[in-house]
Amino acid sequence: MTAYYYLAIAICAEVIATLSMKAVKGLSTPLPLLLVVLGYGTAFVLLTLVMRAIPVGITYAIWSGMGIVLVSIAAYFIYGQKLDLAAVAGLAMIVGGVLVIQLFSQTSGH
Repeated sequence: MTAYYYLAIAICAEVIATLSMKAVKGLSTPLPLLLVVLGYGTAFVLLTLVMRAIPVGITYAIWSGMGIVLVSIAAYFIYGQKLDLAAVAGLAMIVGGVLVIQLFSQTSGH
């Protein structure tokens, strides 16, 4: 179960790093740059720990899928990114795919 906590933190760190990239303007904005470096560093360190308990394919599917969904939702609120019906449907399919892996796959590591 600890692996899933690490995975959740890795996803959050990656989302923060990705959202911060939009605010990086070279070295003139050190805080967003620091968030990018620390966020991705934290995410990758935690992913190495997660992969000790959860298969690499499952780990990456959950990490990348949920990262996409959370970045899209956060960007809607923070940056005013528009999400049309097709985008919302695609994001829902990603969430559905992660749920199928977690609920029905024997390889999900739980």
